[in-house]
Amino acid sequence: MDRYPNILEDILHSDENSDDEWDMLLAETKREEESRSKRRNKHRGSVPGHRIIRRGRVEGHERLYHDYFAPNCVYDAFFRRRFRMGRPLFLRIVNGVEQYDPYFIQKTDAIGNLGLSSLQKVTAAFRILTYGTPADSVDEYVRIGESTAIESLRRFVQAVIAVFGDEYLRPPNNNDIARLLAIGEQRGFPGMLGSIDCMHWKWKNCPTAWQGMYTGHCHEPTIILEAVASQDLWIWHAFFGLPGSLNDINVLERSPVFATLTEGRAPPINYRINGHDYTMGYYLADGIYPNWSTFVKTIPCPQGLKRKHFAATQESIRKDVERAFGVLQARFAIVRGPARFWDEETLAYIMKACIIMHNMIIEDEGATNDNDFDGSGENPIVQVSHVHTPEFVDFIQTHHQIRSNASHSQLQSDLIEHLWQRYGQ
Repeated sequence: MDRYPNILEDILHSDENSDDEWDMLLAETKREEESRSKRRNKHRGSVPGHRIIRRGRVEGHERLYHDYFAPNCVYDAFFRRRFRMGRPLFLRIVNGVEQYDPYFIQKTDAIGNLGLSSLQKVTAAFRILTYGTPADSVDEYVRIGESTAIESLRRFVQAVIAVFGDEYLRPPNNNDIARLLAIGEQRGFPGMLGSIDCMHWKWKNCPTAWQGMYTGHCHEPTIILEAVASQDLWIWHAFFGLPGSLNDINVLERSPVFATLTEGRAPPINYRINGHDYTMGYYLADGIYPNWSTFVKTIPCPQGLKRKHFAATQESIRKDVERAFGVLQARFAIVRGPARFWDEETLAYIMKACIIMHNMIIEDEGATNDNDFDGSGENPIVQVSHVHTPEFVDFIQTHHQIRSNASHSQLQSDLIEHLWQRYGQ
């Protein structure tokens, strides 16, 4: 008889536990259903509270086409001014980008509505690059949203680098070096391959934790571009991404500008000045650069007519790289104003793409053909080499030859005499 109350008590406790477990199961099921509903709203259908703007994309494409790309377009005379290049070159870039990335191909949505055309996406990216405007400023004319304009810009600069980078951001080949040496000989500097300098690009949206590292003499966060340019303003070397707290010497120590020379892969260069033979080309540089045999610098306080003439000539010709920076910033205002992106990778893509299109404009406008050079030589196809690599001793020897102070002084003295004999007397 004593066991029946215990059984009844167990049954009552079991019912209470079952109710608690049932309530917990219902609550968990409700949370799972809400989570699934949110995932469905995120990936399917319209998001509650999301504002949809009927921009009229097709009408925007038609207006853009009739304004700039139709046979008798409205703004035919203003195309180069607003796109920084001729129409054939712009269409060549559009076709190359469209073939490389399917993102730029015009598509239709699930109900058959046409999306943005390649002209609209590339034009939006160009307007941001050339005018340096915010991404939402192109919406009124191109009919493209802010997020889509940013995505188009990111994909556009990456496609430009992938399609045209090997040709228009390459080190000089044999024919290029022959042309550069001929230009240097005509200007009184045998063996000159161009001029080298650095440029700072302000980084407006630099993360707070990095601002100390990227702030230098400009008193605001910047990113440094090291470049080598020739007389026609073609940029042969571009090294971008180091923080603005560094100076030109720190950048040079990290730069690959002499990598091919030290590795023994640079084309041979031989010239003679004032009775002395030289086997390495050189760049014109300002006073901060070290006294290496690959740099020719000015004389800070020249004494005598010969040295004054050399200093004036060197300083005037060295301005080629400064002119290249100025033209690059004038064509693409985004690299002149403060950078608004948060990540360094996107900024590097933008800078390289602007340099590539800068070189494309120079070639398209014929500036590279003013020096009686046919330009028939092309870069050879890169293949895997199975030959014996240079010994470490040869690498060290070339490294010391590049940094030789004695060769630097001898080369400067020979150039002073050469310029005076040729132009000064």
